[in-house]
Parts: sequence; structure tokens; C-alpha cells
Amino acid sequence: MEETDAAGMPAHKDWRPFYHEGMRALQERFDGRRVADRLADHRRRYDFWDADRELIEAAPFFFIATSYGGYTDCSLKSGVPGFVKIVAPGTIEFPEYDGNSMYRTLGNISRNPNVGLLFVTFDGRTPRVRANGHATILDDAAALARHHAAKVVVRVVCELYSNCPRSVHDLAGGTLSGYLPRPGHAPPAPEWKSRDYIRGILPRDDPHMPGGG
Repeated sequence: MEETDAAGMPAHKDWRPFYHEGMRALQERFDGRRVADRLADHRRRYDFWDADRELIEAAPFFFIATSYGGYTDCSLKSGVPGFVKIVAPGTIEFPEYDGNSMYRTLGNISRNPNVGLLFVTFDGRTPRVRANGHATILDDAAALARHHAAKVVVRVVCELYSNCPRSVHDLAGGTLSGYLPRPGHAPPAPEWKSRDYIRGILPRDDPHMPGGG
């Protein structure tokens, strides 16, 4: 299991700043730095909230992005709910099943451990959970025994944060999100913009700024 410090953060990981210079430049351009910093303070974490656990442990799929040598790849990983396992604070495992023998995800991880995972339920209600972190490929007997039919196991030590579901369509209900812009439609304000730590610091041209837009 991964060693962690008192805050649940992996003790041996040198986590990078949450925002790099390119992100900061755009935050400054669109007056969003205050909101970005406040969201990082309140939503960034290194262990799972109860809602994270519920979403991840019930997930029948997730998306994963990997990269190496200037080439980036995004893939869908699927399984019977429970195939993604929470094994330690801020740490998950998932199996690599029989596939098409290209090994694009695993191959990238073998050269670059930095990964980005997205857990999302297309119901228009459940927040998305992003899990950016460091991946390790395991093939020892104990790891393989934890995951039925696994060729190898991928363990990810995560930096987590969540997004509101306003951009997520309700696919089962056949309904597109009412929060997305379209001609003749003024999207309502998402709930998160009314939170105490956000509502007074929205960007100057935000359409949901209290008292104006």
C-alpha cells in the first residue's frame, strides 16, 4: 500500500502546482484567478470524499488520458461495477483485461506515469470526479489476485477534484443539459456559483454576477 502523510497525501510524491503558467495566463485574461484559487482551496484533495467512493466503486467505465514523447492518447476502460478498487487513501487500482494488443495506455504509462482519469455518470445530476496522478503497473501475484482476469494491474495515486454536472447530458433520459448555451436560451446559474466562497468573487463579466452580468 502507498505510504501517506497525516493529511492523506502520498508521502513520497512531489506534487506539482495545481495551475501552470498557461492556465494562469488565461485566468488573468478572463479575470478568473480568484475563482480558480478558491476552487482549488475547496475542491482539491488527496483522499476520497464519500461521494467519490460511491461514484468510483459503482463505475462501469471511466476515461483515462496518457502521454509520451509528445503524443497523447485517451481511452475508455470498462468493467463490471467494482472493477475499479479503492485500496488506500487517494489510491485506486484497476485491471488491464484482454484487448487488441496495441497497449497504448499501458505503453504510455510504462514510459510516463502521469495520467488523468475522468469518472462521470451521464445522468445530468452527479458531479464528475477528476483523478490526476501517478500510475504504476503491477504484475505480482497478490495484485493479480485482487482483480479477476487481469493481465496486469494499474495502481494510481491521485490528486482529486470534482466539477459540477451542469455540462453533463442526461443520456438515459434523452435530455440535453439545460445549462449549455444555445440561441434563444439563457442558461440558469449553476449551484456552485452561489456558494459563500464563490459568489462574491466571480469574474467581472460573469453573467451570473449578483446584481448584474
